[in-house]
Amino acid sequence: MAVKLTTSDDDLDEAHEINVTPFIDVMLVLLIIFMVAAPLSTVDVNVDLPASTAQPSQRPDKPIFVTIKPDLTLSVGDAQVSQDGLAAALDAASGGDKNQRIFLRGDKTIAYGSVMDMMNLLRKAGYLKIALVGLDAGQAPPSGTPASSAP
Repeated sequence: MAVKLTTSDDDLDEAHEINVTPFIDVMLVLLIIFMVAAPLSTVDVNVDLPASTAQPSQRPDKPIFVTIKPDLTLSVGDAQVSQDGLAAALDAASGGDKNQRIFLRGDKTIAYGSVMDMMNLLRKAGYLKIALVGLDAGQAPPSGTPASSAP
């Protein structure tokens, strides 16, 4: 026979419910922090685009280079072309294959808008695979060396 020696009226029933209010509070605070921090992380910064530390990707056997010279003249490979004749020159160089990658290189002194205009011309001609060519940051030529001598 079992006897209960202590009696207490303070028996608490176990609560099988999870209080999610603190969890919701923490999530709302994090949401507010990210909403405030996201616009601050996109700040206008002066950058020097021609040099890159990225690992060079595989080059095709015969790449097609489109070059924008300092005087804004264009060349496909070694042949100088006009903006109107760019699509025809690219079709001739690629054999009509619009899936071939076009390597775009521009002089360091040209405006960024000129590069974007060239990319728009390439897209308009149907060439959507465009790679920007830059110098390796460790091998950048001194300032006075022409950028056209680099690959």
